Amino acid sequence: MTKKIIVAIDGYSSCGKSSMARTLARAVDYIYVDTGAMYRGVTLYALRHGFIRKGVIQETELRAALSDVSLSFRSSHEGATPELHLNGENVEKEIRTMEVASFVSPIAALGFVREYLTAQQQAFGAEGGIVMDGRDIGTAVFPQAELKVFVTADPEIRAARRLAELRSKGDEQITLEEVLENLRQRDYIDTHREVAPLRQAEDARILDNSHLTLEEQDALLRSYFEEALAQA
Repeated sequence: MTKKIIVAIDGYSSCGKSSMARTLARAVDYIYVDTGAMYRGVTLYALRHGFIRKGVIQETELRAALSDVSLSFRSSHEGATPELHLNGENVEKEIRTMEVASFVSPIAALGFVREYLTAQQQAFGAEGGIVMDGRDIGTAVFPQAELKVFVTADPEIRAARRLAELRSKGDEQITLEEVLENLRQRDYIDTHREVAPLRQAEDARILDNSHLTLEEQDALLRSYFEEALAQA
């Protein structure tokens, strides 16, 4: 039986990590887990329950309530992309708002949140055959992953892509400058947090998709996968 490996994809926000990870997982019949969605789910829970007041996270209250947060990925039909469910509710649309984006990095910087979600993520991939993307997959969640990829792109290009995504979802108010500033803030928090900061694993392959088409980046990632699988 063919060995199934762990694919860990890390990188900056709005680099297209999730899209390429989903595409690869579908192509090779692996399980896909979007860890960024999990942190967004906790952020949405915190917002809904008043644990973020006047821009300040109420850490004690969130910590006490965290055990009540149930996150799962479910597909609406066979072949569909799994979507995040928060305590049984499909919240895929709600977690993609700018309000959630504004607080997800500070939430993700909290050690107790990372510990809680890292344990779940490790359980998801215990048997291999998984493609997981996030900020610390190759460094903290699965340092033993057979394939580690670090995705990057120019900030201005990332902002333009993110703006196009928001426009497609009906947000006509946000400006390119606001999106770019949000990305820069998230980059800073992600790379400077005390617990499991965003960084490139020493043995990670770098994939800069600033000037690649979707087809080109997917083909490059697939080639990395085939090489890692052959060496496993």
